[in-house]
Amino acid sequence: MDVLQHTQKQVLPEIYKDLSEIEMVERVKKIKEKFGARLFIPGHHYQKDEVMQFADATGDSLQLAQLSAANSAEYIVFCGVHFMAETADILTEEYQQVILPDMRAGCSMADMADIHQTERGWKIMQDTFGDSIIPLTYVNSTAAIKAFVGENGGATVTSSNAKHMLEWAFTQKERILFLPDQHLGRNTAYDLGVPLENMAVWNPILDRLEYEGDAENIQVILWKGHCSVHENFRVPNVEYIRETRPDMKVIVHPECSREVVECSDYAGSTKYIIDTISEAPAGSKWAIGTEMNLVKRLMQQHPDKEIISLNPHMCPCLTMNRIDLPHLLWVLESLEKGTIENQIKVEATIADGAKLALDRMLARA
Repeated sequence: MDVLQHTQKQVLPEIYKDLSEIEMVERVKKIKEKFGARLFIPGHHYQKDEVMQFADATGDSLQLAQLSAANSAEYIVFCGVHFMAETADILTEEYQQVILPDMRAGCSMADMADIHQTERGWKIMQDTFGDSIIPLTYVNSTAAIKAFVGENGGATVTSSNAKHMLEWAFTQKERILFLPDQHLGRNTAYDLGVPLENMAVWNPILDRLEYEGDAENIQVILWKGHCSVHENFRVPNVEYIRETRPDMKVIVHPECSREVVECSDYAGSTKYIIDTISEAPAGSKWAIGTEMNLVKRLMQQHPDKEIISLNPHMCPCLTMNRIDLPHLLWVLESLEKGTIENQIKVEATIADGAKLALDRMLARA
């Protein structure tokens, strides 16, 4: 194949908007067959079925990045969002090139903590508490935030290993700064026995702590960020299920608020939710508080169980839904023509710091 030409962010050409789904499916199949082992397509659990049908592997963000690194494919066409593709680029080899079908596929949670806010807030926290804080960041964060955490002795966490990583962090320092999702941080710290009154919230817009009481009692500083999808599951949703469907179990993701997690039957990572539903007996009934594409897929995969969304008015994650069949076909046909569209390349200095944070987690996972 010819030497590939790299391009800047491009907009989907109009011709792809007029193709039928049948035609697009056939063209993607042919390109996949042509590239063979040189192409690897990871698909996140929240992706549309029209894209997931072509995924070589499905999973959570970190799992897919690790699978990409373990794969020898030259081209990783990552069907997820920007921070996931960044992590894949950080963990893969230099010869492997990571592509995001639509550069608009971001994550509102990750965007709630930018590096300038973080560095500014960190200085204030250091002035206030001295060298008593270790930073942790959810993997749902930008590469720059991961690098900041790595360079300051901290690590990344996933929703599956957050408890274990917070336990480790408390052996390192007296206090934890948890970015960017306050709900995962609060739920995890609470499960470890940290009282809610010992948790403060850092407001990055106002550059100040939201806390009442003696600041010396603060053990966890929660960044004021959240998942726009999971925050839409509310206590009244759970109460409605309790009143109208008392035979139904409620299971939610820990990105939901503390109040929602507290009144649910089960809470855990995406993998935990998938495994729990898979292992549940036939005839069991579930209201699930997580992203709608995944809930619908679980409905299809488990017709022997009754499954509904905890919030019937939820829509799929809008940024995840940016990745669709036309964008996937476009970047694949561009590869076939010798052009790389929408490559994700993390600057070396940022990648090094981010890898420190990731490696500290992976060494303990």
